[in-house]
Amino acid sequence: MAIGYAAIAHPVSSSDMKIMKLLVVLLILISGAAVLFLFEDDIPKDVIDAEYSNHSSQFITLENQSTIHFRDEGNRSGEPVVLIHGFGASLHTWTPWVKLLGDEFRIVTLDLPAFGLTGAIPGNDYTTSGYIDTVNMLVDHLGLSSFTLVGNSMGGYVSWQYALKHPGRVRALILIGSSGPGDWQKVTDEDTRPLIFTLLTKPWFQFIGGKLDPWYLISPAVKSAYNHSPAADQELILRYYQLSLREGTREAIIHRSVQIGQATEPTVNLSSLTLPVLVMWGREDALIDVETALRFDKVLPNSSVIIYDDVGHIPMEEIPERSAADVREFMLSLNTQAIK
Repeated sequence: MAIGYAAIAHPVSSSDMKIMKLLVVLLILISGAAVLFLFEDDIPKDVIDAEYSNHSSQFITLENQSTIHFRDEGNRSGEPVVLIHGFGASLHTWTPWVKLLGDEFRIVTLDLPAFGLTGAIPGNDYTTSGYIDTVNMLVDHLGLSSFTLVGNSMGGYVSWQYALKHPGRVRALILIGSSGPGDWQKVTDEDTRPLIFTLLTKPWFQFIGGKLDPWYLISPAVKSAYNHSPAADQELILRYYQLSLREGTREAIIHRSVQIGQATEPTVNLSSLTLPVLVMWGREDALIDVETALRFDKVLPNSSVIIYDDVGHIPMEEIPERSAADVREFMLSLNTQAIK
């Protein structure tokens, strides 16, 4: 015989209802307190810009009305090298190489839109195609008809995409822990990747992330990306943190994350990149698996690979002298090939 629910249900007493309401109110108060505790105001642009610009810093407003922070340093008579940073980073990541290679090469670095002292831009175009256009407008402004293009992580992705779109301008490529095509890139185990990269894909975090204090996400992410190297000291972590708090930057980074998620991966033929390519990778890269380096080497017809033991995602800061020496040797080999 079926037993109706009403026959076995227990009526909710008024005291139970009061307890339930109290628990709901308590949960709301706790959530509100957590949000207030984690809330952090933006830092005005002029304050951050004064702290993180130097005598080499220049700002240019491009055709799309975005104002880009860049530096044009080193030997102005030397071979030009354009360096593009990764997600969450800035042109400051290249400072060791500027010091070590600037005696011989002209070195151009820039902050991509959403990052560094470029930050938020009008129109909120943080797509890869927008980044390619930004790089192209900058090198046009500098009158660079031919140059070596270097990219780390997301900057590597922008670099090889740029070379596909503007093959006549790029003399050579250097890819460092670079993102590859979406259909074959292998990322590392989700359990080892910094939490911030997972959260940025979540709509609920994208809704509130622009106002939350990012310290507790940035600090472990930086340490992991740098393979817990001594290079990832408090000063370096503070740089990432303070630049992320620059007025409008957190919202811009979220826009970039959303646009990455919405982007349709273009069909690419990396084998058409016949120019010389140096692939540099840390074996302990916690963001993009070292196997990706081998995939680049397999598909690129004129590539060479250097894999660094006990190094993470940022060789140019973790082992600046060694990595810069490898870049110098690669660049000199280009001149040898040209003579032949």
